[in-house]
Amino acid sequence: MKGQWNLNYFNLLFVSLFFFGYGCSQKKDLPSAVDMENFQDTVSYSIGADIGENLKRQNIEINYGVLITGILDAYETEDIKIDQKTRRNAMMKMQQSLREKDNKNTKVNLKESEDFLKKNKDSNKNIVETSSGLQYRIIKKGSGKSPKATDKVRVHYSGRLINGNEFDSSISRGKPAEFQLNRVIRGWTEGLQLMNEGAKFEFFIHPNLGYGDRNTPKIPPNSVLIFEVELIKVL
Repeated sequence: MKGQWNLNYFNLLFVSLFFFGYGCSQKKDLPSAVDMENFQDTVSYSIGADIGENLKRQNIEINYGVLITGILDAYETEDIKIDQKTRRNAMMKMQQSLREKDNKNTKVNLKESEDFLKKNKDSNKNIVETSSGLQYRIIKKGSGKSPKATDKVRVHYSGRLINGNEFDSSISRGKPAEFQLNRVIRGWTEGLQLMNEGAKFEFFIHPNLGYGDRNTPKIPPNSVLIFEVELIKVL
C-alpha cells in the first residue's frame, strides 16, 4: 500500500514506536528473539518487524521524542497540544509527500533499470535477449525435459537486485522451490521454458516482466530482478 496509511495502522505504529523509542534508551532490557517464550511474543515481534520494514521502505522521518510526547498526552493526560484539524492536515500533507516520493522513485528506478539492461546486453556477448525483453545467460546446459507454461517445476534459485542485495533464495533456505510456471512472474514463466532439466541460467528480468511498479519490503518499484535458476525437474 504505497504512500497510504489507514488510521488503525497508524495507531498500531504509534504504540509500537513508543516502545521502540523507550527501547532505544533501555535497549539492554529488551528481550531478544531467542527469549520469546510463547505465541504472544511471536505475534508481538512479527508486528514490530513488519512496522520496521514499512518505516524503512517508506523512509518516514519522525522525531521519536515528540512522537512519544504525543502518545503520552493522548493516552495518559488527554491534554493534546495540537487540535484535530491541524493533525489531520499534517497527516494529509505527509501522505501527499509519500505519494510524490513514490512517483519520483518509480520513474528514477525505471530509468536505472533500462540503462542497466541496455549496458548488460551491449557489453556481454553471452547475453541473449528475447522479443519480450527478457535477458538470460546460460551457465550450464541441461539435457532433460523442457517445461510448458502449465507444468509444475522444481528449482533452486537465488534472486538479487542490480546493487547486489539478495532478496530471496531457495538455496539459503536449503530446500528447492516447487510451483506451476503460469503462476509466477512473466519473466520466470517465459525463461524456464527455455531450459532443460539440469540446466542453470541467469535471468535479467525487466520490471514489466517482474513486479512492475509495486513496492515490497525487499524489492523497490521498477527493479530489475536478477535470478540464477537451476531447473532440477519438471514434475
